[in-house]
Amino acid sequence: MIAPTTAALATGFGSGHPSEPVVAHILSHPGVLRTPSPKLTLFQKRGFADPALCAQLVALIDESRRPSTVSDYNGDAAFRTSETCDLDAALPVVADIERLIIDFTGLDPVHGEPIQGQRYAVGQEFKGHTDYFEPQGIDFHKYCSIAGNRTWTVMIYLNEPDAGGATRFKAIDKTIQPETGKLLCWNNLRPDGSPNPSTIHQGMKVRAGVKYVITKWFRERPWGFGEAP
Repeated sequence: MIAPTTAALATGFGSGHPSEPVVAHILSHPGVLRTPSPKLTLFQKRGFADPALCAQLVALIDESRRPSTVSDYNGDAAFRTSETCDLDAALPVVADIERLIIDFTGLDPVHGEPIQGQRYAVGQEFKGHTDYFEPQGIDFHKYCSIAGNRTWTVMIYLNEPDAGGATRFKAIDKTIQPETGKLLCWNNLRPDGSPNPSTIHQGMKVRAGVKYVITKWFRERPWGFGEAP
């Protein structure tokens, strides 16, 4: 088991808003890269998860994957074509990656959704989307009535597909290539706490091989029982 650091236990930044304490905590870790853009708060860290841990998570995703869903397809049945699974937090490997994420962000774990795994085969993608739920969206009440909207996203690449599968942040025209164990982390909100449309991003089509990632989202309020796409 990987134990959380004293700093992570002591901070517990709740929902992550305001964002300044979270940003300072993330930047306190060595090797963190911040994207220089006034439009959004986006970090990368290579080698965040070791290859052995990533391989164990890949195996769990393959055991339990199902077709992915979204809250609103906008009339496009091919909007998200990947497969998804919910990872059981009681499993030691899942508990280990949870601790690493909480240690890295300093966010209060009670605000976190269960970790999801995603698998992208050749031709599969997730078209341009934001992780927060549109306040005027058709399913906003269904997904946000208990825990509120999503605040921070943490995504980790578990492998490197043979070709394709990059993550593109469209508003800043930045494309990030998958690398085993690389972490991406961003704030879905503006400084005033409103949803930030500049966080729109795309899981680009895999052209060869298979891509695996895990994602953990944090909420405005403590996570309650319920489903999320």
